[in-house]
Amino acid sequence: MNRREFITLLGGAAAVWLRKARAQQAVPVVGFLGVPSRDTFGYLVDAFHQGLNETGYVNGRNVAIEYRWADNNTDRLPALAADLVGRNVAVIVAVGGLAASRAAKAATTTIPIVFSVGGDPVALGLVDSLSRPGGNATGMSVFSGTLLAKRLELARALMPVDALLAVLMNPTNPESGVDLQGVRQAAGMVGQRILVLNASTKNELAGVFETIVHQQAKALLVGNDVFFNTRRDQLVALAARHAVPTIYFQREVVKAGGLVSYGASIPDIYRNLGIYAGRILKGEKPANLPVVQPTKVEMAINMLTARALGLDIPPTLLVLADEVIE
Repeated sequence: MNRREFITLLGGAAAVWLRKARAQQAVPVVGFLGVPSRDTFGYLVDAFHQGLNETGYVNGRNVAIEYRWADNNTDRLPALAADLVGRNVAVIVAVGGLAASRAAKAATTTIPIVFSVGGDPVALGLVDSLSRPGGNATGMSVFSGTLLAKRLELARALMPVDALLAVLMNPTNPESGVDLQGVRQAAGMVGQRILVLNASTKNELAGVFETIVHQQAKALLVGNDVFFNTRRDQLVALAARHAVPTIYFQREVVKAGGLVSYGASIPDIYRNLGIYAGRILKGEKPANLPVVQPTKVEMAINMLTARALGLDIPPTLLVLADEVIE
């Protein structure tokens, strides 16, 4: 090979390298800000990736994802959100409750935000309206108060008439106040007596079940909360040990041995968050993307658990259930 051929070859290789480098620089980065830990939410990350894939984005190919997990310590969220902003991500996906959404909103007024919350995002100050959010944020709202009222109906169907119903809430969750108000209102309308119990640590959960037994509550309604989701195995074990019929908000708990669940499909929510993130990467503005509600609400019943508790599940509930585990 002569000198001219060598220089031509070297120049061609440099051009290829430069094109590859520019292509790598052009890959957008999605910031993922989560309240829980990656260990307990891995399956939801897969659902999020699926949503991105449906819009043409594949992690590691034409999009990169920077994950920041607070490990259920909401005090870490502001610093984690600021770190994502400092990395100039193209969009921030805030999950696990209101605390993550507020941290993202406080960190930036320009980077698009896709959130998932349980309450009304207008009342929570995240958007101007559901149909035209305005600003830099949009996402999904579960409107958990409505689902809690439905779960209260399910609990009443599994208890003796006039029995006491325990309600478990996490007082550190900024959305718990609104949810509890909804439960009290629903209980008042049907004359249901309730016993409100609080827990925000794994040690407090054990005390909750001791109180339930002592107060002779005949069932437990678990509020919507990411902490309760991360402790689902402990909740199922405690409910079995103390023989407490328990109604959850997530199907995955019933698959793990819980009795009954009624709520939005959490994997479907994360899939839709991925779709919204992909649409924003393609150029759509969050101000123009309406806040949406889950379209997939499901009920699951574990008959093995029901038999262990000596419960007869009403046939009407079995007919309504989307999944019955035998």
